[in-house]
Amino acid sequence: MPTFAYKALRVDGSQISGELIAGDRHGAMDLLDRGGLQPLMLDLKTDQAKNGDSASNAKSKAKEDEIEITGPMRLKKAEIVLFTEELSELLGAGLQLEPALRVMENREELGKLKRLTKSLRQEVRDGTSFSAALAKASPSFGDLYCSLARAGEVSGALSTILKRQATYLTAIQELQSKVLMALIYPFFLIASGIAVVVLFITFLIPQLMGLLDNTNSEMPAIGKLMIDLSDFIRAWWWIILGGVIAVVFGFISYIKNPNNHEWWDETKLKIPLFGKVIKTRFFVQFLETLANLVGNGLTLLRALELSREATPNLYLKKIISRIIEYVGDGSALSRTMKRVGFFPPLLLDIVAVGEQTGHIGESLERAANRYDRELEKDIAKISALIQPVIVVAMALLVGIMAYMMISVIFDTISGLNT
Repeated sequence: MPTFAYKALRVDGSQISGELIAGDRHGAMDLLDRGGLQPLMLDLKTDQAKNGDSASNAKSKAKEDEIEITGPMRLKKAEIVLFTEELSELLGAGLQLEPALRVMENREELGKLKRLTKSLRQEVRDGTSFSAALAKASPSFGDLYCSLARAGEVSGALSTILKRQATYLTAIQELQSKVLMALIYPFFLIASGIAVVVLFITFLIPQLMGLLDNTNSEMPAIGKLMIDLSDFIRAWWWIILGGVIAVVFGFISYIKNPNNHEWWDETKLKIPLFGKVIKTRFFVQFLETLANLVGNGLTLLRALELSREATPNLYLKKIISRIIEYVGDGSALSRTMKRVGFFPPLLLDIVAVGEQTGHIGESLERAANRYDRELEKDIAKISALIQPVIVVAMALLVGIMAYMMISVIFDTISGLNT
């Protein structure tokens, strides 16, 4: 039987190396699993004198088990959450990493994730660390996720860390869904209002004016204005549309310019109503991320650095950079946040209490939950305010159009009677 050389991690995190005899690579992996070892490297040692045929068979078996790597995969956030939940449950049930990935690889309901787990299992089986395999398999995991996986490997608490990460990712996903759902209905109403106005100007008004022309009566001034507006839009609609598209694309290009991006990110925070939602959403995500990282054993400075990477807003990222600078110089987090001047007093008090009691992670999590409730209230207020405003604006628009048309009809009829 062939001999395999291995390097593996014990339960306490220490490394061990040695040799074992097994029928094939899978048999060697099973032997390591039974011994409570997490394989880091497993190589076949060929012995031509004694085990030439067996080694050849083992090599061909290993080659059959090889998986073609087709490049990094792009994953949706929901797929990352599903992968994290499934793997944390399997690891929590007592399985080692490679067997847990093998179980996921055979789960038909995982669909696209089967190829991901195959790729990860091959990398782990060949001695690559799990965090490095994640970064190689898909850029969608990001530095934050990979850093947590690395911390889990070192501390031996990968199952616990993945479970907390799944909870965190689910919370962030729900947070984004809340904001998106709050915007869908207002945008639908705005689009409907624009469609009604276009229908009036391009179809109903020309039909009505054509009907009134047959009466040979003098057209009222308001009727002439409506006809001129309708004729202008129908004749030059492509220029108007092109101008709107040019303005939109020009604005997008302007704010995407690195020199202007930070200005736009800061301006968004000052928009009435919506600015407060964006700011509160930042507080929730920042606190959730920081609590998750600190709770998983990362230092506060490293947690702040990863939280900065997870923040897309350049203006807010600059604020976190200032916090990192002050904390790196030895200043307390609450004092630093107060010095920056962006965070509300209530948040500063919660963080200060956490520092005094030595439970900063729990305090950050409580603060995140509190501001999550505030965010729900803000979104509910905006939804309750915006929807009637848009409905009233649409009613006014349609009412003005209808009033203009009815006025033209009555003026025309009055002219005929005289």
